[in-house]
Amino acid sequence: MTRIRRASLMLAFGLGIGSGQLQAAGFALIENSASGMGNAFAGAAALGEDASTVYFNPAAMTRLQDAQISAALHFINPTADFSNGGSSAAPALGGGPLRGPDSSGGRNALVPNLYYVHPLGNGRVAGIGINVPFGLETQYDDDWVGRYHAVQSTVQTVNINPSLAWPMGDNLAFGMGISLQYIDVTLTSAIDMGSVCVATLGSVPCANLGAAPQQSDGFAELAGNSWSWGYNLGLTYDFKTHGNTRSRLGLAYRSNVRQNLGGRADFTVPGNLILLTSSGNFVDTDITASVDLPDTASLSLVHEHSQQLTLLFDWTWTGWSRFKELRIDYASAQPDSLTTEQWNDSNRFSLGANYRWNPALTLRAGLALDQSPIPNAQRRTARIPGNDRRWLALGLGYRLNKHIGLDLGYAHLFVDDTEIDNTFESSVPTLAHTLKGTYQAAVNIFSAQLNWRF
Repeated sequence: MTRIRRASLMLAFGLGIGSGQLQAAGFALIENSASGMGNAFAGAAALGEDASTVYFNPAAMTRLQDAQISAALHFINPTADFSNGGSSAAPALGGGPLRGPDSSGGRNALVPNLYYVHPLGNGRVAGIGINVPFGLETQYDDDWVGRYHAVQSTVQTVNINPSLAWPMGDNLAFGMGISLQYIDVTLTSAIDMGSVCVATLGSVPCANLGAAPQQSDGFAELAGNSWSWGYNLGLTYDFKTHGNTRSRLGLAYRSNVRQNLGGRADFTVPGNLILLTSSGNFVDTDITASVDLPDTASLSLVHEHSQQLTLLFDWTWTGWSRFKELRIDYASAQPDSLTTEQWNDSNRFSLGANYRWNPALTLRAGLALDQSPIPNAQRRTARIPGNDRRWLALGLGYRLNKHIGLDLGYAHLFVDDTEIDNTFESSVPTLAHTLKGTYQAAVNIFSAQLNWRF
């Protein structure tokens, strides 16, 4: 394999690593209900308050007596401010500092949800949900110190989830659904074409061309999309005391979804280095890639302590260990790229409470610990500087009349200072740059939901 071909292969590694690292703790967005936001989503798989239960546990649709529509919108305001802590060029280039300013990668986002539930008679219920289970938008300045690791990362998904539920006795209900899921991914980064030139031609010819490491940047954009499908299952069980429902258990499982993306790789190469494309590398081409979006399992408990107070608990496990690698195949002469990830499974624990102030007003509060699947600073990348998150959430539900209700929710996510020490993987020594420093991060989420019963 020629040196330039190895260089292009390792550049693809750096671009591909982020496509699996989306939003929240790992891939998943939990922001799929404003009523659940106020509880930090405690009890989400058992509560069945409104039509958003289509996503969290379809079995709980059996608790809804009327047809209803729930439409929600979430405003996510993240910060991810990077402070350089010794980022360095490849040792083969002398190991000097990477040049460029610090930058913030956080970008605001709007996340919508829409659900519809319709009773069919004899306790059976049908529903459909349209929501966003995965998502990301981070964007740094084009000249920032980590530009060879990431500039822009955008992941957008749409999940269409028709569901059915029916009772299986007085206390037990079962639900199931099919997920039709679309994903669209765009990843960009700068290319240290000066280092590619040195690795290919040597320092003297490159100097004659006016090229030098970190001074002759190109640019690369990978974009792809795909449709795929999965399924989800759910159970609810009511524990009754003297004929009154006092506690409820919810179990929900959502399958993994394997996405096989197809798209394009577009390269921008400085004019004085256009000869580096002569072997078929750094030229626009079709690409394909596959990624396993993880499965999840949830256990929720709801306890009606009194007519006013309801206590909530949730444990959700996410199978991130499926995300072992990401492979990108090029239709051009460029060899395939393979990035090893080796993420860990993660857990999310939440506690919450609802207080019924009066028949029209319900107050909500919740706490949660959301674990990150990223195992260490070496595996952490600039595309998502993820770490464990601690949630503090508040919310309220208000019945405007017997048909229309409004839910509002707010959550602040506390994130510890996050270390990154990620080296750009490369068998070409002049490309092995290291991004090292600290992220200061936090997230604010504002949610609103309208429920219409008819």
